[in-house]
Amino acid sequence: MKCLVIVDMQYDFLPGGALPVPGGDRLIPVINRLQQDYALVVATQDWHPADHKSFASQHKGQNPFDVIDWKGGRQTLWPDHCVQGTPGAALHRDIDQRRIEAIFRKGMNPEIDSYSGFFDNGHLRATGLGSYLEGRGVDEVHVCGLAADFCVNFTALDALGLGLRAVIIESATLPINAAAYATVKRQFIERGGALQA
Repeated sequence: MKCLVIVDMQYDFLPGGALPVPGGDRLIPVINRLQQDYALVVATQDWHPADHKSFASQHKGQNPFDVIDWKGGRQTLWPDHCVQGTPGAALHRDIDQRRIEAIFRKGMNPEIDSYSGFFDNGHLRATGLGSYLEGRGVDEVHVCGLAADFCVNFTALDALGLGLRAVIIESATLPINAAAYATVKRQFIERGGALQA
């Protein structure tokens, strides 16, 4: 069974938001049309506490997009975004949610970032998405949404790691950094992933 995973189509990642992907709003009608092709549709939602350590505001002297060493890894620092309960954290009102069966929230632990819809970045805690898909008999996920080079890519990679077939739908995603996406896309294909126009 195939499942469409809609990643982080939230106000803060769209034009006018705290961490916008240019042109991200143009994906909304594309994603709404795609949903009709799937028996199962789920979504992810960044849902950060206000003191999340991925925010540059939580590190004195640091600026958004600086990269620091944090908890044994490299952490990109972001503008405050998708803070729990704020308008920016909401899924965009024009995303058709009638077919979305479940929404999986991520990034709730203030000490670690969570790009993937399946796990935090340290793979310390699962969101429940993997178990949910297993319970529904899903063996293939098609991933769309924002942003291609971060949360879409990491979600698709973790799907592969769980033994699922994984496809990134390129017409329904956009990157923050096109050059970075070109690199991660090659790595995704090398690991067995597929791209769909």
